[in-house]
Amino acid sequence: MASTLQKYIKQFLEYLEVERGRSSKTIENYHFYLNRFSDWAGEPTPQKIDLEMVRKFRLYLNREIEGRDDITLKKTTQNYHLIALRSFLKYLSKIDIKTLAPEKIELAKQGTRTVEFLEEDELARLRNAPQDTPGILGLRDRAIIEMLFSTGLRVSELSNLKIENINLRRDEFTVKGKGSKHRIVFTSDEARKALKTYLDARRDTSPYLFVGHDRAKAGREAMPLTPRSIQRTIEKYATEAGITKKISPHTLRHTYATDLLRNGADIRSVQAMLGHESITTTQVYTHITDRELKKIHKKFHAKR
Repeated sequence: MASTLQKYIKQFLEYLEVERGRSSKTIENYHFYLNRFSDWAGEPTPQKIDLEMVRKFRLYLNREIEGRDDITLKKTTQNYHLIALRSFLKYLSKIDIKTLAPEKIELAKQGTRTVEFLEEDELARLRNAPQDTPGILGLRDRAIIEMLFSTGLRVSELSNLKIENINLRRDEFTVKGKGSKHRIVFTSDEARKALKTYLDARRDTSPYLFVGHDRAKAGREAMPLTPRSIQRTIEKYATEAGITKKISPHTLRHTYATDLLRNGADIRSVQAMLGHESITTTQVYTHITDRELKKIHKKFHAKR
C-alpha cells in the first residue's frame, strides 16, 4: 500500500499534467526528484517535513548521494531537487495539507552562468556549410540552420513543427513551448526563402516540417527529425565550417538572443521572444550588453 506521502506525490504529478500542462519530461523529472527525497526521508507525513529535514537532505545531496568522496552533484542539479520539493509543498498548501512553507526553502547559490554563442564570421560559415551537401538534404539543413537562428526556437519546438504551422506569406507564426504556453516567433527573409526552397523540393507526404529523407523509401512516410538528429546535423556542419567550440542547436538560440541585444533590443522583449517565464533566466545574457557598454565607453570616453 502506498504511503501518505506517495499518495500526495501521485496527486501532485497528476495536477502538473492535467491542470498545469507540464511536459511528460518535466513530470518524469519531478517524480524522480521527489521519490529521491521520499526514499531518503523514510516517507514522512507532510506534517513532519520541516527545515531541519530539508537541511539534512541538502547535505545528503551535496556530500553523499554518489557514494564517493570525489563525486558530488552539481549545484544546478541539487537545486532541481529543491525546486521540485518547493513546488510539491506549494501544492500541499494549496489543498490545505499542513506542511513546511515552501518559501522557507532557499536554493543553493550558483556561480555566474555563461552562454556560448557564435561570432559573426562563425555564424556566416555555419549558414553556408550546407551548400556543399547535395540534393534535398542540403536544402533541408540550410533551412534548419536559418530557422534556428531566425526564430530562437528550442530544438524540441523545431522538431515538433508541422507544415500547417507555417504560413510562408507571413513573417510570424505561433509555437507551443514549455508548459504548453504559446508564443509568437518571427522569421527572417532568409529563413522564409530557405524554407520555401526546401518545401518546394519535398515529395513526401509527412505533415512535419523537417523529416529524414534518407528513410523515405518505397512509399514509406518520411519520419520527423528528432531533437538528437537535429543536434547531430548542427554538430556536423560546425565541424565542416571549422568552428572549434562545442556547438548545439541551443547555441543558435543563444546567438539569436545575443544578436537582438547587440542591436538594441531590451531584455524584456528578448524574454518574450525566447519564451522565458522568468526575467531571471534571460538575464544570463546581460554580459552581452555589458560588453557593448564597454565598447561605447572606449569609443566615446576613454580618450578624454
